[in-house]
This record gives sequence, C-alpha cells and structure tokens, in this order.
Amino acid sequence: NKPVKKVDIVSYAGKWYSLYSIPTIADNHFQQTTQTYVIHPDGYYAVFTTYKVHGEDGQKYVRSKLFVVRGTGNARLKLQLIWPFKTDYWIIELAEDYSYVVIGHPKHKHLAIMARKSSLPEELVLEIINRCEARGYDTSRLVSQGHNLSSSAETLIANA
Repeated sequence: NKPVKKVDIVSYAGKWYSLYSIPTIADNHFQQTTQTYVIHPDGYYAVFTTYKVHGEDGQKYVRSKLFVVRGTGNARLKLQLIWPFKTDYWIIELAEDYSYVVIGHPKHKHLAIMARKSSLPEELVLEIINRCEARGYDTSRLVSQGHNLSSSAETLIANA
C-alpha cells in the first residue's frame, strides 16, 4: 500500500467522478459524487465536491483543500475538510493518461476509485478492485457512487 512515484500537479487538476469508495464518516451519505481540483495560487488544490443525498432533491457541495506533502513526488497529500484537521490522501494508482486514479490511506481507512468520465470499462474496474484487495483493502466495504454502473463490478462488490 504505497503511493505512486510521481504525479504531475497540472495533469491531476480538473474534474473527477467518484465511482466506488470505502466511505468515511464525512462522506458516507454521498452519491453521484464529483470532485474538481483547482490549483490555488498559494500552492494547494482547492477541491469542490458535488454530490447528491439519497432521497433528497438537488445537488449539494462542499469545499476543501488538498496539500502536497513535499518530497513525495506529489503522490502523498493531506486533505483538509475542516481547519486545522488534515487526513492522509495517497495516490496509490494512477493511469498513465490520467484517465483514472485510486486514492488510498496508509491504514486502509479509506479508498476511492475515480475517473475522468462517469464510467470505466467493466474489466478495468474489476482489475482495479482486485489490485486494491491485494494491497490490503477490504473491498467488501466498497460502495458504488451511482454513476453508470458496471453489473459485474456491482456483483463483485455485493458478493465480497
């Protein structure tokens, strides 16, 4: 469960769709989540998260900050939802073309599979989930975010 070696800050910026996650207490009610990362002039990412809550109308949003940990190739970051508290945000897998990313935690507390589009090929999703399990994540805790679901991935998660 190690972060990737290097992340290009500019290439990582932009909109991501959260496809599957092991949620935290802060986001366990989120569905159809997207996160947009904007490089702030002060050197951190301003993160704009939009989501829906099951049974409620309309989108909601939350703002947060994401700080790069120096000397980590930009792959280890700290997420700040509420000042002054920060949590680990590790980029543990990243497609060469930045089409998908897997965010992890050093103690396996959180996991997120995100993509630039609202879906990924079914076979790729299954491969990513299997690699996450091999890294020590309890993939039975993965929750779908409700974007264009893959039936095999849904079945794998349901039966894990």
